[in-house]
Amino acid sequence: MATRPRPRDPNQLAKLIVDLSTGNATDTDPNAGKDPAAIQRGRAGGIKGGKARAEAVSAPRRAAIARRAAKARWSKP
Repeated sequence: MATRPRPRDPNQLAKLIVDLSTGNATDTDPNAGKDPAAIQRGRAGGIKGGKARAEAVSAPRRAAIARRAAKARWSKP
């Protein structure tokens, strides 16, 4: 379920903050309509993701990934 983005205009953002703090508006819950078990599984995977990948990938493979990333960064105009 998509949530409404925060306004980019500083005046509109200030009004939204005041409305939220006074109770005139309610903030949308980004997890509304989602399965709580799925949220927990996703969070658990996100917490351990980088560390687990670093342990699973060998040093030569990490170097190859880094080379490819650097090449992609520097090849842009």
